[in-house]
Amino acid sequence: MIKYILDKLDPLRKELVNHPLYKEVKTEEDIQLFAQQHVFAVWDFMSLLKALQLHLTCVSLPWTPSSNPTTRRFINEIVFGEESDVDQHGVTMSHYEMYLEAMQQIGADTSEMNLFCNLIQEENNIAQAFQQINTSEAVQEFVEFTFEVIATQKPHIIAAVFTFGREDLIPDMFIEIVKGLNTYSKIDKLVYYLERHIELDGDEHGPISLKMVEELCGKDQAKWDEALVYSKKALQHRIALWNSIASAIKEQKRVLV
Repeated sequence: MIKYILDKLDPLRKELVNHPLYKEVKTEEDIQLFAQQHVFAVWDFMSLLKALQLHLTCVSLPWTPSSNPTTRRFINEIVFGEESDVDQHGVTMSHYEMYLEAMQQIGADTSEMNLFCNLIQEENNIAQAFQQINTSEAVQEFVEFTFEVIATQKPHIIAAVFTFGREDLIPDMFIEIVKGLNTYSKIDKLVYYLERHIELDGDEHGPISLKMVEELCGKDQAKWDEALVYSKKALQHRIALWNSIASAIKEQKRVLV
């Protein structure tokens, strides 16, 4: 069934891997604009991950063992890598924090993302937080879909979107961006972040995520059908986000000329 899902998603995956956005990112201003919008996808990824941890492990007291030791191990390994990795200097931080540091190094504006997180902490309401910041409709819709997935309370759907819309896809997608970055200075933190994702997701997290989906869907055809439907939506939202960023970069070039 994993092969069946991947075959069905192949046209959307190819559209993303070959997206024209990668060729648009040519200057430092382009990289800055890309990062300022993409950081929201880096942030909401952690909520997908934490939703899986809530469903598949015990995070309440008193502790009791969760029902599936295999998926428990899978998700704990991924959480460790994503939330407590080390940067190129051996400093412990999450991948989201790595990304923010990389943004600061390349001169990208982190104020909207920081304000968004502060508003979330104060109000715990994503819709209201978006109303108070200036970001694109595509970014908002991308994040809202993530939380729509989480709201299903169905681990197999959350795991499918996490896997087919994020973990299994990221290595192919990010390598295209890395290829165009070597001509710029002061991007070593961003390059490290991207290469770290390629390494972890390609070699470890991607394969683990595929096994997790297999465990959660099992022999239940209805679950596999739902996994496919939501995975398609996840890729379509990513394409819409990439379209929006590419358009913004083109508009920025027009204004700067």
